[in-house]
Amino acid sequence: MWHERAHRARRDIAALAAAGLGVSDLHAAAIRVIADDVGTDLACWATIDPETLVISAMTSGETAIPPEYEPLLAQAEYAPDEPHAFAELARQGSPVARLSDLPGVERERSARLRTVWRPLGVERELRVMFMADGACWGGAGMVRSGPDFSDREVELMRSVAPVIAGATRVAVRSEARTPVAGGGGAIVVVGPDGGLRAATPAARDWRDGLDEIASGRFLTMMRVMALGARSSQSGGFRARLRGPDGRWAVLEASLLIGSDEEQTAITIEPATGDQLLGLLLTAYGLTAREREICHEVIGGHSTAEIAEHLFITTNTVQDHLKSMFAKVGVRSRGEMVARLRPEGIPKAPLQVGAPLAESPLRSE
Repeated sequence: MWHERAHRARRDIAALAAAGLGVSDLHAAAIRVIADDVGTDLACWATIDPETLVISAMTSGETAIPPEYEPLLAQAEYAPDEPHAFAELARQGSPVARLSDLPGVERERSARLRTVWRPLGVERELRVMFMADGACWGGAGMVRSGPDFSDREVELMRSVAPVIAGATRVAVRSEARTPVAGGGGAIVVVGPDGGLRAATPAARDWRDGLDEIASGRFLTMMRVMALGARSSQSGGFRARLRGPDGRWAVLEASLLIGSDEEQTAITIEPATGDQLLGLLLTAYGLTAREREICHEVIGGHSTAEIAEHLFITTNTVQDHLKSMFAKVGVRSRGEMVARLRPEGIPKAPLQVGAPLAESPLRSE
């Protein structure tokens, strides 16, 4: 029975979460667990930044997508009106989406179907979103030839997805607290065709790190950033990215004005603790009010000052603090600050309430 298979898969994935694996290792192991029950020709799981809904890392199964198709897949993922794009499914709160369930005309709009899956001989696709407490932590792209994904396979993945989401959130908590490794900032210039026009020497280290994940991953991400900048009304786009060693970076793309051709400059900087703070607060499931109080606590404000700033009573502040301590797994303000900003992570000025990025995929 599929119920028993789903129970076994949930149990095995929960055990992986308890093993303290990083996100990439966790997803690689979970792909192997799922493969016992849901067969695929290709499996590509994305780690997704819950604040921006931008893909921050990718993990493939035993058979990876050929490198020459990765840029096409990334371009399709961020193209306007692409059906079942990860970001759109996350905004809709859709846990599973089978491509064959779309009307024929809408299915044929899929650039990834036309330019990637069909040339590779696979047309059956199932996408599964990893959602926990309203936040999206990742998604699975599963494709195969032959029979379509059955209703029982879809239901099994729907049943397992919340456990994968919870395990991913735990892994992100650990990695986001890891002190930033060495490596300085870099600048990359991308042309209108997505090709590199210029790069500083420091970009080589970031390229080598990203290409360890998959060949061509660095150039693919640069193209995604350039596409994000072109799609943004402000001409700029920011995102977080996690390297193979768990090191996080903040990328910012801006259109260059005055050049003979449309070019995009992309800066890459090691993420500071404050730039990862929002990710951690989401990972611990803090409410909007609790996040406000957390910023106040990190700013060194007393209970009375917090109550005055937020127009609430001191008793309410204390109640929120108790809830926050329970979620973060600490017993005091000092422990909470240390958990959310460990020693070794550089600080940057806090911008309370400011979002990290504006996703170019929003359809408003």
